[in-house]
Amino acid sequence: MGVKPDHWIRKMAIEHKMIDPFVDGQVREGAISYGLSAYGYDIRVSDEFKVFTNVYNTVVDPKGFDERSFVEINSDVCMIPPNSFALARTVEYFRIPRSTITLCVGKSTYARCGIIVNVTPFEPEWEGFVTLEISNTTPLPAKIYANEGIAQVLFFEADEMCEISYADKKGKYQKQVGITPPKV
Repeated sequence: MGVKPDHWIRKMAIEHKMIDPFVDGQVREGAISYGLSAYGYDIRVSDEFKVFTNVYNTVVDPKGFDERSFVEINSDVCMIPPNSFALARTVEYFRIPRSTITLCVGKSTYARCGIIVNVTPFEPEWEGFVTLEISNTTPLPAKIYANEGIAQVLFFEADEMCEISYADKKGKYQKQVGITPPKV
C-alpha cells in the first residue's frame, strides 16, 4: 500500500468523479490553499457550520445526540468560541474507489493557530460530503474561512481489494449530503 501522487489523483478525479468539484492545482493567492498537491488534495470547508453551544444545557451524547447542542451558521466566516468546537462539511463530494482508503490531516496554517481539524478515514467505496470536526484549542475566538483550504487528504491504494467495503456494509454515513451529526 502506498500514497498516490498527483497524476493518479487527477485521473481518478476526472475519469471517475472521485472529487467533485475538482481543482487541478493549488489555489493560493489571497486564500488558505486548496486543490491538488503533489501527494494529496487540499479540501475546502463550505459556508455551513454547526457551532457547539451551551445555551440549552444539553449533554453531548454520541448515542443520543441532541441537535440543540449547536447553533447553525451560514457565512463566509465562522467564529468558533474559545475552547469550543464546530462541525462543517467540505465543498467537495467524494467517491472513494474500492481499492483506496484516505487519511485526512489539518492544514498547518490552522494548526499553527491552535485549530485542530479531525476527519475519520474515507473507507473504500465511501461516498459523500465530508463532515469536518474543527476544534478551537485556544483561549481566544478563532476565525474559519469558508470556501478555502481546511485539511489535506492523502490517498492510499491497497495491493489487493478489501473483502467488505463501506458500501457493502451499508455504512451509516454513506452518501451524506449535509453536516451529519453522530448516529448509532
